[in-house]
Amino acid sequence: MTATLVVQPEAEVDLDQTYRWYEARREGLGGEFLDAVSLTFARIAEQPLRNAIVHREARRTLLRRFPYAVLYVTRGERVFVLAVLHQRRNPRLVKERARDFKAE
Repeated sequence: MTATLVVQPEAEVDLDQTYRWYEARREGLGGEFLDAVSLTFARIAEQPLRNAIVHREARRTLLRRFPYAVLYVTRGERVFVLAVLHQRRNPRLVKERARDFKAE
């Protein structure tokens, strides 16, 4: 069964900022980034428990083409996307997002 993805507001901000950054580098590249994110989200929804836990209950998977990681938490049939961050971002941010997460 495919899980339902819920993208948290902080992750929406991550996506928007990264889209704009890539789009400023080359027209269309931001869209390519969002396509890669969509494919990654689909993989997560199909097999949410496949990826390793990196902090508390938060799991991480990598985008295939871009140097970004998706951080998420599973709760039953729902997957909460906490962050979409560049792999060189401070790991403390990942821990903060995982620590501060509370499901609705």
